Amino acid sequence: MYVWSTMHFHAYSWTGPGEEQSREGERRPSHPEFRTSALPPMRTCDWLLKPAGRIDASPATVADALDWLAGRYRAAEPSFLDPASEARIGLDFRLKGAEESLVHGVDVQWGIWLRAGRYVTLAVICCSPNLHADRACPVR
Repeated sequence: MYVWSTMHFHAYSWTGPGEEQSREGERRPSHPEFRTSALPPMRTCDWLLKPAGRIDASPATVADALDWLAGRYRAAEPSFLDPASEARIGLDFRLKGAEESLVHGVDVQWGIWLRAGRYVTLAVICCSPNLHADRACPVR
């Protein structure tokens, strides 16, 4: 297991009408509304470019990040559009993959369709360093 000594995590979430994600322009850092848009970015690492107020949590460890993901998953679970399909993947499988990613400095983002056309995105982003882009920590 390898985690850089300076690395920490920031957790983000978004829940909203799934159709809004088609507004790809404002999901890209080059768009003038990117920073103020509530929409999740196209690239996971670009969450770090959003204002610090968008951070839901700053888990200190991989275990804390997994606890945050599990808690948000369970909170959304009663609204899953297709609970049977999601059960075939399952929370345990998602958490195992998330752990493998995070200990190697790889961001995690889950997206799940909810009833009434809504969508939830849960993301844990590795910060300082981030393997995918040179992004400054939004709180430092």
